[in-house]
Amino acid sequence: MGWVDEDGYLYLTDRKSFMIISGGVNIYPQEIENAMIAHPKIADVAVIGAPHEDMGEEVVAVVELAAGVSPDDGTAAKLIDFERSKLSHIKAPRRVDFMDELPRHATGKLYKRVIRDRYWQQP
Repeated sequence: MGWVDEDGYLYLTDRKSFMIISGGVNIYPQEIENAMIAHPKIADVAVIGAPHEDMGEEVVAVVELAAGVSPDDGTAAKLIDFERSKLSHIKAPRRVDFMDELPRHATGKLYKRVIRDRYWQQP
């Protein structure tokens, strides 16, 4: 996914396979991740679409917290409120889950597919 500016330069912004479709609305995780990473309690973040019975998918932020921050319901609520102040309500995560460390390749590339697959596996 991307866009072309008036000079013809192509800017890639996200992968189509990571696009979240929630209630018929296309949501691009990169925009949400860019807003969330600015929060001082967040060390790393991946935003994915997880299955939702009514909406098709829901926006879930999987967060690696900064050192010394507790992964609890209060922290999750504060992060959701922070996002709602920065983004439209439909784009803000409905849920925040915590991981000790997000999976990354030695080169630093985030393995978002690994995270996403955990939510989409059949029970």
